[in-house]
Amino acid sequence: MTQPFSRVTVLGAGTMGHGIAYVCARAGLDTVLYDVDLSAVDDGLKLIRAQLEKAVSSGELSAPEREEVLARIQRSSDLAFAVQGAELVIEAAPESMDIKRGLFRLLDQRVGEDTVFATNTFSLSISQLATGMEHPARFIGVHFFKPVHENSLVEVVWGEETSEVTRALVVDFVQGVGKKPILVRDSPGFAASRLAIVQCLEAIRLVEAGVISPEGIDSAMVLGHGHPEGPLKLLDLIGLDVQLEAV
Repeated sequence: MTQPFSRVTVLGAGTMGHGIAYVCARAGLDTVLYDVDLSAVDDGLKLIRAQLEKAVSSGELSAPEREEVLARIQRSSDLAFAVQGAELVIEAAPESMDIKRGLFRLLDQRVGEDTVFATNTFSLSISQLATGMEHPARFIGVHFFKPVHENSLVEVVWGEETSEVTRALVVDFVQGVGKKPILVRDSPGFAASRLAIVQCLEAIRLVEAGVISPEGIDSAMVLGHGHPEGPLKLLDLIGLDVQLEAV
């Protein structure tokens, strides 16, 4: 698969951000990892190095290849520098409509006319996030799943004004970094998250009704259905506050 981009900027160095930067750099893309707090970027880079060490230990990568991947990643806490020359900007900020919209308004004035904007939101409306942007046709959702280096699924979510060109470019990008894209029209919760929250709500109801313990719920889904984690553990990992913001 031909990769349509050569330089990617990831905004946010947390759990999702550093993971996205990792897979981009592994795929041969020049990658900038940005956060307002440079120490957060350094923490993200430590986790990237640890993952690369595992890849070397398992024989998946050679030591020189590890160094090549690290050399492709730049660190930054300067937004103007971070997005300079970026062909694709992937936002991985906290799951807040206000934070994400504010960030993209800043970016509108700082990037080239062909730069594609993508948000890693797992449920916020792409169309609403694009409201007020100068170039909403170049805005799209690209929802990676954690852990990013292991999970092959990526939801590519198009909004009301997302162009077909943008959609095609991002599908090619996702395939180019070794992931499996599924196309989803903008809708509350998209597809995967919407399905997951139904399961989580039913799990809560079962516990409230005294049918089963929280531990029993999670064991049932992990052992009985092969899920990597139970729905209640998943809710705990996401955070109920984050989930409330998203619904």
